[in-house]
Amino acid sequence: MAMLAAEGWATMVTPENVATGIRVVLLVGIGLPVVYGLARLAGRATRNRLSPQTSMLVRKAVLYVGVVLLLITVMYHLGFQVTALLGAAGVAGIAIGFASQTSVSNVISGLFLISEKPFAVGDIIQVGDTTGVILSIDLLSVKLRTFDNRFVRIPNETLIKTEVKNVTRFPIRRADIHVGVAYKEDVARVREVLLDIARRNPFCLDEPEPLLLFLRFGDSALEFLFGVWCVKEDYLTLRNSIMDGIKSRFDAEGIEIPFPHRTLYAGEATKPMPVRVVGDSTKD
Repeated sequence: MAMLAAEGWATMVTPENVATGIRVVLLVGIGLPVVYGLARLAGRATRNRLSPQTSMLVRKAVLYVGVVLLLITVMYHLGFQVTALLGAAGVAGIAIGFASQTSVSNVISGLFLISEKPFAVGDIIQVGDTTGVILSIDLLSVKLRTFDNRFVRIPNETLIKTEVKNVTRFPIRRADIHVGVAYKEDVARVREVLLDIARRNPFCLDEPEPLLLFLRFGDSALEFLFGVWCVKEDYLTLRNSIMDGIKSRFDAEGIEIPFPHRTLYAGEATKPMPVRVVGDSTKD
């Protein structure tokens, strides 16, 4: 038995097999670093000329094509019939295509997203209740990082069918703040104070001018829409500072920000609700 095993091992370990093994090891050892290096070079070369997502796709395309070519070369040196394997791969690809119609739909949707360019890597988008920064745009999905540092993957087909809001598409944004004041306040004075708050805020742009609309007579307050413009990078800072400015300035000017009021009515036929005023119970 030991002699048969030794004879079998001797048959396998031939000079041709050893040479083939050395070639395969050299191909893998040298080919993989070369492919990864070419992919990185392609990404760097297109980084300043193309959009971030296009540069990422070019880098991935070079990497995938290089790995496939390296795999085919290794299989050829190992003695596999590459033509037969490619034919079998074609048949298997058709079967897999029928079995993965959702993936195909995502790929087609991804091509539409790449060609239409509604957003780019680094933009902030809102899809339904999810808002985050785009990390990558791939053929199957878009990856986001939310502001509380969660990773979200959204299939491309969902993005094609759903309303997507690109928050940072344009260089400036408007922060809309709803302000309510008491009915006793002078509307002209409130308008003057709000516009002065916008003028004094360093993050608020002078052009476009702030928007101030008298929206409605609310249940408990006169309601205004106060819209101020800023550079998109300063949006959160402006919104926080303008809210602080409104509260402190209204307190200084004596302008009341009311809270909701409710009046209880017991009906005409019932007796009034008793009210008793309790004075100071302390005695000297």
